[in-house]
Amino acid sequence: MNVHTQGIGRDGIEDVLKSIDVARGLPNEFYISQERFEEEKQSVLFSNWSAIGFAKDIPEHGDAMPIEFLGIPLVAVRDQHGSVNVFQNACRHRGMPLVQEKGRLRGTLRCPYHSWCYGLDGRLVTTPHVGGPGQNTHPGIKRDELGLLKVRSHIWRDIIFVNISGDAPEFEEYAADVIERWKEFEQPLVHGGESSSFKLEVKTNWKLAIENYCESYHLPWVHPGLNSYSRLEDHYNIEEDGKFSGQGTMVYRQINGEAGESFPDFEGLSQKWDEGAEYLAFYPNVLLGVHRDHAFAIILEPKAVDETVEHVEIYYTDEGAHAPELDALRSANAMLWKGVFIEDIFVVEGMQKGRHAPMFDGGKFSPVMDGPTHTFHRWVAGEFKKARQAGAR
Repeated sequence: MNVHTQGIGRDGIEDVLKSIDVARGLPNEFYISQERFEEEKQSVLFSNWSAIGFAKDIPEHGDAMPIEFLGIPLVAVRDQHGSVNVFQNACRHRGMPLVQEKGRLRGTLRCPYHSWCYGLDGRLVTTPHVGGPGQNTHPGIKRDELGLLKVRSHIWRDIIFVNISGDAPEFEEYAADVIERWKEFEQPLVHGGESSSFKLEVKTNWKLAIENYCESYHLPWVHPGLNSYSRLEDHYNIEEDGKFSGQGTMVYRQINGEAGESFPDFEGLSQKWDEGAEYLAFYPNVLLGVHRDHAFAIILEPKAVDETVEHVEIYYTDEGAHAPELDALRSANAMLWKGVFIEDIFVVEGMQKGRHAPMFDGGKFSPVMDGPTHTFHRWVAGEFKKARQAGAR
């Protein structure tokens, strides 16, 4: 029997699955144990639609970008039809990575080891000298059976999602509720350019970044500047069991430039968004924010059990992203958000240190304030339990 299937509830996840008034948070080992981290890769991150990158980074036909996702070498390629494909970045001959760095391909993905070449759709197209010097074919090498191994992928809000296990529901079904909630924002999102892109390297488990982002409870103490106009009482909880959670505010204040300039609004928004904004954690590893005039996406890249990279990208309308007179405002908006996210670092790194306190029992939730965080904990615990039960059969 697999070690992870011995005693489904042995590490306290049954206490996490209880109602919020009696539940405990995920135990320490879910944040500090390498064994649990390895289990989490399979049961939480590989079995669902996880985010690995942004399509804006490969905008043109032939662009390719290598990505390492939890030890798996992948490559995202934009083909001649404009679609993004994701493959395992390993030649079918000897497993050599094909793409070493982001750039424009010369029509094919060429292995630097023995020069086997693949089309942008993954087909194996040439095998030089495979049958001996000057013999580029061999009966034992069936090219139509040796294409690159394709990984199930989908693009939504410019985010490249992959399902490594291959057995999650279709993405449109998986994300149906969040798409419906934000259907007014199902319109072109244009990246704001170099100044609208940054990343933060944080010494914490990736889940703690989600837990902090989900809730507004910490605003008065961690974000006093933000709380000065968007107060704790102006926020509401968002809890969609098993799918996403987060917070919304009824007091969003647009940023203005020195001359009073502001970003143009997305088209056709309802009155709710005049002064409202929402911030969701879309499980497992994406943080999203929407406002009347801009949106952002954060991919949490788990580098280790206690190391996470936050990749942040900000989007606007076409005019908002490209108007030269808004260059300074785009930079100011990015710096504003970067400042907010930096304020959170000491919290999530502090909680990571706290998970080494051996008598900490996962923590007690506020039934009023911690609903979004508990919703995430329940989802993670449920994914572990589901995988363990499947493994025990």
